[in-house]
Amino acid sequence: TNFTITSPANAVIGRYNLTLQVISGNKIFSRFLGQFVLLFNPWCPNDAVHMANENERQEYVLNENGIIFVGNAKYIEARGWYYGQFQDHLLNICLTMLDLSLYYRQDAAMDVSRRGDPKYVGRVISSMINGNDNDNGVLLGKWQGSFHSHENPSRWDGSVVILQKWRQDNYKPVQYGQCWVFAGVMCTVLRCLGIPTRLVSNFNSAHDVDRNLSIDKYYDSSGKSLNIGKDSTWDYHVWNESWFIRPDIGASYNGWQVLDATPQEQSK
Repeated sequence: TNFTITSPANAVIGRYNLTLQVISGNKIFSRFLGQFVLLFNPWCPNDAVHMANENERQEYVLNENGIIFVGNAKYIEARGWYYGQFQDHLLNICLTMLDLSLYYRQDAAMDVSRRGDPKYVGRVISSMINGNDNDNGVLLGKWQGSFHSHENPSRWDGSVVILQKWRQDNYKPVQYGQCWVFAGVMCTVLRCLGIPTRLVSNFNSAHDVDRNLSIDKYYDSSGKSLNIGKDSTWDYHVWNESWFIRPDIGASYNGWQVLDATPQEQSK
């Protein structure tokens, strides 16, 4: 006997148990048929992550290789990166990541019920890519000092080895990551779950800590720089954009949505 399962376009993603139940008279027979995994589907017109252009789906969902631009505005370096979102065990690692999050641990039922919403899943994954908030995240960020006895962030060239090491070390944060590494791993996880995702590099990148839309520097009356305020400008910064609709704020905002997994300061 063949049968077809049709899931709602906004169904919760994750692992499902499939059970067949047959009722005959007053008797009920149940048989466990197995497990399946449901993901976001950019090919489905009613899915929140639907991407109409096949070339874009090939690039932003199916492509396992990419280039990350780093360096500075006068010398931009193109660095190859292996996303590897379809490699063995990666899907299990990505689904486990959802269950390790603080969101799930604080309220499992509420967390799972929201996993049909790509913006919610994007927020959870953004939090889990870094381990700087003590949540069993994938990578620990480090920008200063010695990288002795651990991996210098510049040595990484792909996500698979990082995610596998995270799992093998019983989900202890891998040391160390910086912005392009966080973004590369984030891209792997989101593409694996079916959310179209790309990387964005920005040079002379303003980091506005106090959110007043300016970069503030302070000097005394003699012109000496004062070490006040935390605003800065980085040579470059790398983050992600994911493609999905925004019914919460209006259709004019549908499309590429910014997600940044680099632990600068805690987001709201």
